[in-house]
Amino acid sequence: MKRLIFLNITFVFFSILAISLIENLTAVTMESSMFRIESANTSIAAGEKSSSNYRLSDTLGQVSASEFSSAGYIVKAGFQYLKSVIPFKFSISSTNINFGTLVPNTPVTASLTLTVSFGASGEYQVMTAEIHPLKTPFNTIIPDTSCDGGSETCTESVAKLWSSTSAYGFGYNMSGQDIPSDFDSPLKFRPFPDLSNGENPAVVMSSTNVGRNRQATMTLKVNVSSIQPAGSYQTIINFIATPSF
Repeated sequence: MKRLIFLNITFVFFSILAISLIENLTAVTMESSMFRIESANTSIAAGEKSSSNYRLSDTLGQVSASEFSSAGYIVKAGFQYLKSVIPFKFSISSTNINFGTLVPNTPVTASLTLTVSFGASGEYQVMTAEIHPLKTPFNTIIPDTSCDGGSETCTESVAKLWSSTSAYGFGYNMSGQDIPSDFDSPLKFRPFPDLSNGENPAVVMSSTNVGRNRQATMTLKVNVSSIQPAGSYQTIINFIATPSF
C-alpha cells in the first residue's frame, strides 16, 4: 500500500496592474484662451443615463474609434473599450486534495472546479504549473505522467490518451468551458509544467467572450507501480488568472 497526500493545491495570483491603472485615471479640464473642454469625452452624446427602469452608459459619434497598435503599445479608442458590467473574478472550488492510500496499478482521480467571470473587451486566461513533482520530504518522486506512451505520449501543452493501468505518474484533464482543444476526451491528460525544472505555466482556460461564471473542471489523476516507495507525497499547484483589456 502506498500513501499520497496532495496538499495546498491552490496559490492564486491575479494580474491586476491594468485594472489599477485604469481606475486611477482622472479626467482633466482642458482650456486655453480660445476654448474650454470640461468633459473627458468629446463625442456628441456620451455619459451616464438612467431612470427607474434602466441604466445606460454610452458614446456616440466618436471619430477614429478602433484598436491601434505598434511595437510597445496598444490603444483601444472609442466604444468604451474599458467599460465592463461584469467584474473580473476567479475562484477555485477546493484548496486541498487528499488522494488517501494508493494501491499499485489502480489509478485514483479527484476533481476541482475553476470559475471565471469576465466582461471586458480583451481576453482572459488561466494558467497552471506545479512547483515540483509529487515528492516526499526525502525527495522520493512520483514522476509526471507521459500518458500511455508511444504515439500517446503527452506533453505540458498537448493532452494524450492515458487509460493504461500500467502507465504511471501524475497529471490532469480539463473539461467544460473555455478549455484548450486538445482536451477533447475525458481520457486525455497532460503533465503539469514543472517550475523547479524551469518550465512555463500552461494555459487551461481562455476566452475573448463576455460571460459570467465560466466554469471548467480539472480532474487530477495519479497512478503508481508496485515498486513505488511508500511515503507521504505532496506538491503545490499554482494558478495564475490574468485579464487583459
